[in-house]
Amino acid sequence: MNVRSVSSRGTLVAAALGFVVVLLDVSVVNVALDALLRRFGIDVADLQWVINGYTLVFAALLLTSGALGDRFGPRKVFLCGLALFTVASVGCGVAQHFAVLVGARLVQGLGAALLVPNSLTMLQRAFPNPEQRSRAVGWWGAIGGMAFAAGPVVGGALVTHFGWRSIFLINLPIGLVCLCLTLRYVQADGIGHRRSLDWPGQLSAMLSLAALTATLAEVGRLGWDSPWVIAGWALTVIFVAAFVSIERRASSPMLPLGMFSAPPFAIASICGVIVNFAYYGLVFVFSLYFQIEQHFSPQQTGFAFLPMTVVLALVNVLAGRLVSRLGARRLMVVGLVAAALGYLLLMPVQVHGAYGWLVIPMLLAASGIALIVPTLVNVTLSSVDASRAGIASGVLNAARQVGGLLGVAVFGYFVRDTGSRAFMFGMHVSIGLAVAMLLMGAMLCGLRLDSQRRARDAAREEPSVAG
Repeated sequence: MNVRSVSSRGTLVAAALGFVVVLLDVSVVNVALDALLRRFGIDVADLQWVINGYTLVFAALLLTSGALGDRFGPRKVFLCGLALFTVASVGCGVAQHFAVLVGARLVQGLGAALLVPNSLTMLQRAFPNPEQRSRAVGWWGAIGGMAFAAGPVVGGALVTHFGWRSIFLINLPIGLVCLCLTLRYVQADGIGHRRSLDWPGQLSAMLSLAALTATLAEVGRLGWDSPWVIAGWALTVIFVAAFVSIERRASSPMLPLGMFSAPPFAIASICGVIVNFAYYGLVFVFSLYFQIEQHFSPQQTGFAFLPMTVVLALVNVLAGRLVSRLGARRLMVVGLVAAALGYLLLMPVQVHGAYGWLVIPMLLAASGIALIVPTLVNVTLSSVDASRAGIASGVLNAARQVGGLLGVAVFGYFVRDTGSRAFMFGMHVSIGLAVAMLLMGAMLCGLRLDSQRRARDAAREEPSVAG
């Protein structure tokens, strides 16, 4: 084995480990929700910030992160993100006050945003041969998928035996190993591109998401007619309008709005929001349901989600191959309808219902989600020129993260009262809204999405992680 081969494989392991810690922190926190409620004496509105604080920063900085990698070098930015993520994980693990925990989660989101896009750029440099690169990205996605599937089980075991702090502290040894591998095997950065950075657009995007998230979180506590909530909505509108205006005028915009003039790209972005809105919103709701209403331990909660996460990882692999045979439109409609049907079958769930009745609907919903995600990637990449593939992928990932953020915030409002009767009513409303959104997405794809030949030709066979 030559030196270049060893270096390339070392780069793959380093990039995959960086992706692993990011996905673990997406999935493990949900099994510790009840423990956090008890430890800090908070309510569901506060609890949303543990998840959405991370997602907010992650979503807002994804596009700028790739530009930073182009300018300063992907290895440097990856290492910076890894250091921030690891230190912030320790901060989460030792936090004695809830505000410190949320602050550390915000820094984790910043680290995650720097890690993910630049891990792929490192792979692109380490594997110049297209066929080898495709296999490397496939392994990167497969390892991430396994981490995502194992996250709830591993997190449940850690919380049960070592307490909730352990789900954050476990990132320290993983981060140190990843740091050593990156320093040893990832090739040094060359001269960066003097690409301008859209800081006004970045700031307005962050403020828009922060205002929206805070307003949705406070509605449950203060009510719709509260002056603070009304002011929050007004600020959200102002910041969004400012963001659109800045992006229209910028010479190098963070988000080129002209890309949305291509219907397939716009539809893929909308469906990305819808899918994560339903999936992550209901994962949050069912995490509370299992732990608070059914009194599952964290470990039992982790195993309760195992059917969904395993199916997500397995069906993702198949979906990339099916899109070339069935076409993007057909696969999107099938996936969205299957997910909607799976969630609809969860509607009869009651406080004391047996878990066994939930397994088949959860499998069906997860299978639908897993069919959608790789197809979204193919539609997105095939709808833009190859020179804009990086930013198009970044927009889709950002849209999905925003969808997850909104799902947790909106569904968190519906289940803010953890009394059994009120919680179950809010849970059923959440499920109904998720089903309606998924069916709207299916109608949009069926009527407006062209099953283009280019989408089939561009189909990727590597796994794509539903993160």
